[in-house]
Amino acid sequence: MALAVMFKTVSESCNLACDYCYYSRVKGNPGRAQEAIDPHLLERFMADYMSSYARGSASLAWQGGEPLLAGREFFERVVALEAQYAPNHTVISNGIQTNGVLINNAWAEFFRTYHFLVGVSLDGPETIHDARRVDRHGQGSFRRVMRGIDHLQRNNVDFNILTVVHPGNVDRVDALFEFYQSEGLRWVQFIPAMNFLAQNPEHPGRYEITPEDYGRFLCQTFDQWYNDGQPKMSIRFFDNVLSRYVGLEPEQCTLAEMCPPTLVIEQNGDVYPCDFYLGPQWRMGNIRDDRLATLLRSPVYRRFRQLKASLATACQSCQWRSGCQGGCPRNRGDDAGSVGGVDYFCQAYQQFFTYADNRLHRLG
Repeated sequence: MALAVMFKTVSESCNLACDYCYYSRVKGNPGRAQEAIDPHLLERFMADYMSSYARGSASLAWQGGEPLLAGREFFERVVALEAQYAPNHTVISNGIQTNGVLINNAWAEFFRTYHFLVGVSLDGPETIHDARRVDRHGQGSFRRVMRGIDHLQRNNVDFNILTVVHPGNVDRVDALFEFYQSEGLRWVQFIPAMNFLAQNPEHPGRYEITPEDYGRFLCQTFDQWYNDGQPKMSIRFFDNVLSRYVGLEPEQCTLAEMCPPTLVIEQNGDVYPCDFYLGPQWRMGNIRDDRLATLLRSPVYRRFRQLKASLATACQSCQWRSGCQGGCPRNRGDDAGSVGGVDYFCQAYQQFFTYADNRLHRLG
């Protein structure tokens, strides 16, 4: 499997103050200058990565904070360096996750020209979205986000929607899908709202919704997606589950047998093994000082790569083990600090697979 890289492009800088954010703590105050990754550091990385790990393909993701705060000039530099250092015939995939507020026609044209896959955070119709996704003045961002989506649609940019599932929308499945359909949003992924910070991986992985809430949500959204055996939209979780039913390995890390080979690089060059493990005890090194080969041989990285396979006894004998593969290691901790338990959402996954198994077999 190819090495994927995620950049925390401007670190925690963000122009929204979503209260459930698991990473940014700036509360919508990005500061007077949003410093992106140093250009020389970026070039050093790109030369190393493309020469050693771009074996026919290269996968880079740009997140934040809000990565568009880095400015279009920064990303023009990115694609120029990719073109400069990539071996001939390399397929380069760039993905960017944005809150959508800053997207205008110029950004949309850039994304279309360089084939960026754009993820836009949108929690549903206006009343649901604006309850949590606000700026530092408490003003909702829905209308600004929808303007950005309109620019993407007009420019035929490939994009998907990221909806955070929280107490305000977990029981509003019908309203969510009516909204997606009315706006022509056919590519959607869901993540539960978190009650922890990525910078504190020693704290247990807890969420705003209960396993019972999430199990019910998955079953109801599956009914919408299944559509009498004729799915008309992509829901990432269900697409990945179905992959397993047809004998393929899911691309979504939560459902995969092993955590995929990935590096997360902070704005200052610090490197971590996962977006949920950004604490000092999981720092692998810094691309300013270390080659990628050295980083991938680090004891920290080896220890992280072993976490997924360390399943609880209950998981090893579970009839749905092949479906979720024990979930995410970050969610296995408890309040006593143990990391050997089952995923926080274990009950939700069992409820879902019991409910959907027959229909998934029919689709497969």
